[in-house]
Amino acid sequence: MSSAPLRPDARVSSDVVGSGGIPGEPMPTDAMAADAMPADAMQADLALAEFLRSEGRRVVATLTRQLGDLTLAEDAVQDASLRALQAWTRDGVPENPRAWLFVSAKRRAIDILRREKTRFDKERQATIMTALAAPDDAPHDLEDDQLRLIFTCCHPALSTEAQVALSLRVLCGLTVAEVARSLLVSEQTMAKRLTRARTKIAKARIPYVVPGPDELPDRVNGVTTTVYLLFGEGYASLSDGPALRSALADEAIRLGRLLTVLLPGSPAVEGLLATMLLQHSRLPARFDANGDVVLLADQDRALWNSALINEGVALAAAAITHSPRQPARFAVTAAIAGCHALAADPSETDWLAILSWYDVLATIDPNPVVKLNRAAALAESGFPAEALAEVDALAGLDSYFWFHATRAELLARQGAAAEASVAAQRALQLTDSEPQRRLLRLRYPPVPGATSSGVPL
Repeated sequence: MSSAPLRPDARVSSDVVGSGGIPGEPMPTDAMAADAMPADAMQADLALAEFLRSEGRRVVATLTRQLGDLTLAEDAVQDASLRALQAWTRDGVPENPRAWLFVSAKRRAIDILRREKTRFDKERQATIMTALAAPDDAPHDLEDDQLRLIFTCCHPALSTEAQVALSLRVLCGLTVAEVARSLLVSEQTMAKRLTRARTKIAKARIPYVVPGPDELPDRVNGVTTTVYLLFGEGYASLSDGPALRSALADEAIRLGRLLTVLLPGSPAVEGLLATMLLQHSRLPARFDANGDVVLLADQDRALWNSALINEGVALAAAAITHSPRQPARFAVTAAIAGCHALAADPSETDWLAILSWYDVLATIDPNPVVKLNRAAALAESGFPAEALAEVDALAGLDSYFWFHATRAELLARQGAAAEASVAAQRALQLTDSEPQRRLLRLRYPPVPGATSSGVPL
């Protein structure tokens, strides 16, 4: 059996047993509409919607700076995006789509202010209207705007859970349902959490600024985690979207580079960028011509991007060197990713070194997902039975796709085909990604008599 196709989520740690994540691919949201719509037209609509989601994130960042109100900016951009989807489908994409979206969102914000006067006090209305009276030029300081919004979402006045949720919703453009699934809570709970976070920002008057040099060190952990969440949603999305949301991953890498300028010599930032570059270096080899996943062990490593690998390895070494005593968390994930990147052949992968790095990571961040990654590395080091025992001992991951996918692989390696089929069926319920679904069904076919939650497979 080749190396397992499944691994814990890239948002939390680095590569382990599997392929490095199995993103989704474009699928219709309505089966009847799919039957009626030509394939090329359907693909064009999906591409346009994804483009608007990407551009909308950028416009939200700039409009938030101008308005000083995140919720108003989100509402205005959402409405402008819906209008753009209708107008651009009918009339074609304008020459400067970001400027179109920006102007439309500003006008929509004015409409909201006029219609919902009780939502803002008079002083706040006057401030926002003054900001909206600025010229309708497209934003030029986009990079600064996005950094401002990242630091706002990661403000210490917000709980860690709120920071993560708000970042996925605002910076990554995920739906509430997608954020809820990613963070293992119900959609209703997530909606309430997001509302509380936005209210907290408004009431506490949290500023939309990049902190000064004296504040930056205390804010590094939240910001680096947020950028990695952004990368993970592009690199290993569980959503049923484009085969690889590479725009999100590229955006995260760009922001990571900005952070290295803002915080030179920071081991957390260097490790973050190194981890993303090393994982992203495999992009050309991760999918075949049909859009199906190519397992890590089966990838053509000649297709890996050597320039990204070289840069990532150098940054990983710098991150370890710059860590004062205990390595920064992302310095460790970079070291793990480097072990994979430096192996010219799967047989040359130093799994014992990877296992040792996971032991270090577990002391820094002893959460169950890190332990799940460690168990996967333990299996690749030649101890699959022990790895399965460690996975079965983990608690709190029943709604976590990679937990069940990893169990399916470990059970299959032990010859427990029926149990592996049950675990795979549970994993199938936790992803909308068709490539993941195809891979699960192929590797762990239903076994007669096997059941999941009392329902025959």
